[in-house]
Amino acid sequence: MPLCAVVARSVSVSVFTITTTSISINRSRSKRLRSNFRCFSSFSSNHNKSRALLETLRVLEWDKLCNAVASFARTSLGREATKDQLWCTDQTYQDTLTLQDETNAAVQILKHGACSLDLTGVDLSLVESAVENSRRVLPLRGDEALAVVSLLEFVEKLQLNLKASVKEDAEWYTRFMPLSELIMELVVNRSLIKLIQQAVDEDGSVKDSASPVLRQSRERVQTLERKLFQLMDRLVRDENQGASLLEVSNIDGRWCIKSGGDQLSFKGLLLSSGSSIGSIVEPLSAVPLNDELQQARALAAKAEEDVLLTLTEKMKADLDDIEKILNSVIQLDVINARATYSLSFGGTCPYIFLPEDKDESLTHDANSSGNITSKVSYLKKEWTLYLPKAYHPLLLQQHKQNLQKSRKDVKNATALDLHYSSSRRRKRRGENMAREDRTDINLSLLEKQVTALELNQPVPVDFYIAQKTKVLVITGPNTGGKTICLKTVGLAAMMAKSGLYVLSSESAQVPWLDYVFADIGDDQSLSQSLSTFSGHLKQISDIRLQSTSQSLVLLDEVGAGTNPLEGAALGMSLLESFAETGALLTIATTHHGELKTLKYSNDVFENACMEFDEVNLRPTYKILWGVPGRSNAINIAERLGLPSTVVENARELYGVTSAEINEVIIDMERFKQEFQEVLHEARNYLMLSRDLHEKLLVIQRKLMEHGTKQRYKKMREVSEAAAMARSIVHKRARQLRALAAQPSQPTKVGKSQHIFVSNSQQTTVKKNEHPTTSSPAIEFIEKSAIVKRSGLPEVGDLVHISSLGKQGKILRVEPSKEELVVQVGNMKLKLKFSDIVT
Repeated sequence: MPLCAVVARSVSVSVFTITTTSISINRSRSKRLRSNFRCFSSFSSNHNKSRALLETLRVLEWDKLCNAVASFARTSLGREATKDQLWCTDQTYQDTLTLQDETNAAVQILKHGACSLDLTGVDLSLVESAVENSRRVLPLRGDEALAVVSLLEFVEKLQLNLKASVKEDAEWYTRFMPLSELIMELVVNRSLIKLIQQAVDEDGSVKDSASPVLRQSRERVQTLERKLFQLMDRLVRDENQGASLLEVSNIDGRWCIKSGGDQLSFKGLLLSSGSSIGSIVEPLSAVPLNDELQQARALAAKAEEDVLLTLTEKMKADLDDIEKILNSVIQLDVINARATYSLSFGGTCPYIFLPEDKDESLTHDANSSGNITSKVSYLKKEWTLYLPKAYHPLLLQQHKQNLQKSRKDVKNATALDLHYSSSRRRKRRGENMAREDRTDINLSLLEKQVTALELNQPVPVDFYIAQKTKVLVITGPNTGGKTICLKTVGLAAMMAKSGLYVLSSESAQVPWLDYVFADIGDDQSLSQSLSTFSGHLKQISDIRLQSTSQSLVLLDEVGAGTNPLEGAALGMSLLESFAETGALLTIATTHHGELKTLKYSNDVFENACMEFDEVNLRPTYKILWGVPGRSNAINIAERLGLPSTVVENARELYGVTSAEINEVIIDMERFKQEFQEVLHEARNYLMLSRDLHEKLLVIQRKLMEHGTKQRYKKMREVSEAAAMARSIVHKRARQLRALAAQPSQPTKVGKSQHIFVSNSQQTTVKKNEHPTTSSPAIEFIEKSAIVKRSGLPEVGDLVHISSLGKQGKILRVEPSKEELVVQVGNMKLKLKFSDIVT
């Protein structure tokens, strides 16, 4: 009885633990999503607005785009949170800017590559369960403890990588903001990681070394199991009826013997019997061992639970930090999903502005990744909506998936073809091969499909809507792309508001919108009340009442579904109403020609049409701005071979005035195309001139740098030459002073001796003179030194003339020329100072 009670208690505790854990998980998720549900409080407060917004999101297929973005999250909780965040549509302007800043930072992290936000190896659901169990002081499971370790190690590694990046370049901390601040403020307890790793094995089981009691209990279990195995083996071998009919079995943890016969030689407790399963008997000799084994297992389970409870207590001390890490990592997964989706489809960060502030200066650097230019400032003042080369995200996603699938088919077909080619070669070599069934694969056809998909990519559309425009009327043929244009604009506005990049070029600019309302027909709505004309009008009426000065309204086929004259009149009246007191911007598609004329009576209206290729009789899916669409039905009918009498009669019935209007439209289209060509050419020339200007600036900078270097070089060379000259002059001066300090020479010196001294002095000068120093300068210095040493001769002095070996009397002295006139006998000689000795 005590053993049964222990077992029953253990089972009940396990069941209670599982049940409580399930409730905890549900409560945790409901608590985490509670804030998201608040997003829909205002959304659901007004039933009519809720219905209109839900219908808008449905026809825009917002749910498909949310699923596409959520697929880039790496955890299940991240995918749920991504969808919750994208479906929360009541963000404020500041909320939107914060979301965009987060996405920009994640894009920078992805481009940097060092700080990975990939959470593939982290199970956040188990971490969430561990947090709830720890909060209720329930024992953790081994896999939950390992999930906590994986989460903490991920954050620790992320922080180390971020620190290394910032150490390499301090600007990365600013570029990763606000994520860098979010990451660095997380607190990781390294001791908790070590404690869990010491107690829990990699497979989630508790290690024997976790506690001495657990080790002893498990060793006791192993000993008893070994004894029971030996006992059962001996009983089976001793059984006379044949061991082939006996089988050792384990029933509820107790070792038994299963027999197909009715007679057994040993005594035991019959646990069950039947014709299909035979008899299950617990030998009496095994009963004490089985009881002891159950007790040992219970003790081992209790010791294991004590270890896990110890981990729970340790984790509870850091519970707030771990829960903060969990929520922050879920947020990082959501942000990373937005950034990865945006980069995967070539998106760009839009500049988002408040409509009432569009006349003020720039206050938000929406493109912190470095793409923002001065052009954005110009666009902000000129355009309400600027989306050059904008793609419909779902069409682009579908095309990308189809292209990937086709390329994969080609790759598989190529590999299969190589396999069969290798098989045929082995068969020709005589190898024995089993017959292989092969389905013929047309590889060339698959390659053509890939080429066709690469060439036929989705066509982007350009949206240039000026500030003064309140209503845009788009006309064009059926299947020409009008509805896709509406959905592209609506999805771009929703994506920008939700922190996603728009699939447009770098200079995209989107106004911040409180609501997007759309009345767009689709296959699903045909079975609903909105498919009727009354439902159509009711939907537009609700939109008209609910739209604000910061709303975008998208109306597909306005005024359709009734008499064309009445529909056109209602459409004109509705659009004029939206233009006067309605939304920030209204975009409507129509087939009513009368709506084209609104532009010419009201400046807030603008026309655009979907281009149609009359030669190939197919739409081009491009928008022509400022040009109303014209009727193509009669011309198409004529090209398709309808009898000329029928065509001419149709033209007469259509009316001369309408035909003249169409001619005017044709001229406008031609002028528009010519203008676009000239504009394109002017842009090319502008780009060329900018390139030339930049090259000229580079050349000018190089010339200035070269001139500066040359001046510095010249100054350096002059300075070096002057220093060298000064050094030589000082050296020669020292030599002359040393020579002057020697004892004076005799008055009478022979000619040969004088010449010898002179030659030796000249040799000394030649050895020490520098190329840059002139010989006359050295001679002048020498002569000055000689004169200074001997003194300046005066008139009447007797001097010795070295070259003649005679004495003479000085008659005249010319110090400036260093010359004198000497009387020698009857001769008067003009000599230099160096020719005489006083």
